[in-house]
This record gives sequence, C-alpha cells and structure tokens, in this order.
Amino acid sequence: MPDRVVVTGCGAITPLGLNVEDTWRNLIAGTSGIGYISLFDATDYKVKVAAEVKNFNPVDYLDATTARYTDRFSQFATAAGLQAIEAANLRIDDDNRYDIGILISSGVGGLGSLSRQLEILNTRGPSRVSPYLIPMMIADGASSQLSIRTGIRGQNLSLISACASGADALGMAYRMVKYGEARAMIAGGADAAIIPIGIAGFSQAGALSKNTNPEKASRPFDAERNGFVVGEGAAVLVLESLDYARSRGADILAEIVGYGATSDAFHVTQPLESGEAAAKAIEFALADLNHDEVDYINAHGTSTQLNDASETKAIKKVFGSKAYEIPISSIKSMLGHLMGAAGAIEALVCCKVISEGIIPPTINLEHPDPDCDLDYVPNKARTKNVRTAISNSFGFGGHNSVIAIRKYSEN
Repeated sequence: MPDRVVVTGCGAITPLGLNVEDTWRNLIAGTSGIGYISLFDATDYKVKVAAEVKNFNPVDYLDATTARYTDRFSQFATAAGLQAIEAANLRIDDDNRYDIGILISSGVGGLGSLSRQLEILNTRGPSRVSPYLIPMMIADGASSQLSIRTGIRGQNLSLISACASGADALGMAYRMVKYGEARAMIAGGADAAIIPIGIAGFSQAGALSKNTNPEKASRPFDAERNGFVVGEGAAVLVLESLDYARSRGADILAEIVGYGATSDAFHVTQPLESGEAAAKAIEFALADLNHDEVDYINAHGTSTQLNDASETKAIKKVFGSKAYEIPISSIKSMLGHLMGAAGAIEALVCCKVISEGIIPPTINLEHPDPDCDLDYVPNKARTKNVRTAISNSFGFGGHNSVIAIRKYSEN
C-alpha cells in the first residue's frame, strides 16, 4: 500500500540568504537579490546582472581541502543538504543509513570547474589539468559529496531535466518514498552557472534580460519583460514516509500529494505556445486532488515573453474561470532563475506559504500584459490561508514538472 510522504526539513543557499529563514524573510519583504555581476569581469558581456550567492564560505560545511576540490554547485548542495538534515533532526546511523537515499539534481553541473580546467589545458597543457576535474564537473558530484559527508548509503542519484531538474528530483524522491523504496530521501537541486561561458551561452540564446538596472531586470508577467536573470544556489528537502516520520517524532512541515511530468516534444528552448503539455503536467500532479482545493500556484514565471504567456494559458486550461481566483507568484522576480535548483527552492517556498500563511509577491509587475491577466500577487506579499499549493517548473528541451503540496493533517 502506498505511503503518505511528508516534508520534515529544508535547507537553502540562495541570493537572498544562506539559510531558509533569511531567504524567506527577504522574499516576503519583496527584496531583490539581483545585482551587477561580481564573480567575473562582465565588461565585454551584453548581460551585466545576475543573482549571486553572497558571503558563502564552503569551509563552514566542508574541510578546506575538500572545499578546494569541490565545484561551487556541490558546495551549495552540501550546505543546503546538511541544513535540511539538521532541521529534520534526522540522525544517520547503522540502523537507517541504507534506508535513506539522496537525489540532488543540477542543470549544468560543474560547468565552472570544467571551464577553468579548459583554460589550464589550453594555456599550460594536459599534464596540468586537475585530477579532480571529473568528480568536480559531473552532475552527481553534489549527491555524492553529501553522501560522503553524512554517511548515507542508500540510493545516491542525480538527474538532469534542465530547469525542471529540482522539481523532478523531488517528484522522483516522492515516488521512491511513496512506494517503499526508501524510508526517507534527501532531495533537491543545485546550480552555479554565473560564469563567463554560462552567461555568454544563455545570452547568445537570447534568453537573458539585458536590463542594466539589476532590481528591475527580472519582471515576470510584466509587459516589459525581456528575459530571465541567471541565479545560483541550492535547496534541499527531507522527504519521509509518514510512518517513519511519526516513529521518530519528527515535526512535519507539509505533505507532498502529487507529481506530474510531461514533455512538449516541440523545441530545444521554446515552450509549446499553447501550454497544452504543461497543463497536462499540472493535471497529473492533481490526479488525486480536486482542482478546487488549490489555493496558490508558485509559477515557473521566468520573465521571458514566451514562457510567461504559455504558462498563463496552461493554468487557464486546467482551472478554467477559477484560474482568476488563484493567487500566483514568481519568486524569480527576486531570486533570479536558479536553474536546476529553481524547482526545489520553489517547492520549499510552497511549504513555507502553507505553514506561514503568507504569499510572496511578484515584484516589478508594473505594466499589465493583456496576455498575462491572472492574479500574480503584484509587488507586495499577501496574507492568505493556503492548504494546497502547486509548484510549476519548466525547462529547455520541453520538460514540464509540477509538484503538489498540502498542509499536513492526521487524516
């Protein structure tokens, strides 16, 4: 018989804070975490802004030698994972280490390490390339590092589905716990793509905002939106079977009640304009729920012309006239787009919305777009009792992933 799956701990490293509470406080205050790029000299780049993680010290979570040979995205993931485990008060020992798994995803993995080592290869020759290059660059470096750091010996996985990676990690982990493959899963996403080749690549694809005013650059659903802003960071959640959480007296933050995933089968970067496949993913996530139960939608809301319009259509396809009654917000207006971590931080925020009764705003929504005419909670947080929320995540290649989250109750 399938188990109920609950969230018992969360961790986050984001442009708005080095933990969940600081990130949350800044989100509901409508604070922008976007600024001018400082991680490299962007003088010759068309794009000047990004959402960087500030004041992060990996040695707070890893020994100095390990930190030196661990890519930035893995450092973020390890930090967020350790925070989540601590918040869940989950002890790892010989009685449970094989019953707990890790699934942390990434969109681009260790692209920064690869880029730096390519420079060394081209300037100093192959014998000077780091022997740690491969473990630094591969996308499962984050889950592996967290496994080593914690002693967790259950399934240790990573998956890649572009900017839906974090949501898919949670969705797959949810299924693994639900159907008894693990007592608990440490799941989420991490990325650190604010590097020269990353910014250049996304910019050349025409995906990024060229707005030179950082705080106004990300403006989901606004008529003057002109691209997304690259962010970086990580978010990790502890998912457990209800029975296991109860057995150890864990505090329960929320319950995962659905997951849906589809593919547009259309284009490598553009979403299907009709929103049809995205709508199907929402419907799959809500298969065991009444649509009228949904009180809040955390939108993918990238601030691109095509995504915001197609997501709006998808929501309307699923909810009909009720779509106009559901508050929707995009935290990418403040965090930028955390790529493979986006779906994880947005699901985490849904848990906070449910527990705190506050919906973060979509900032910079100043010029209504006739094609985006739903309630996007513009510019100011809103108090609301939310029992059920969904988090939408869509990615290059046509990935559509949706997580449904509900307030926990005994029944």
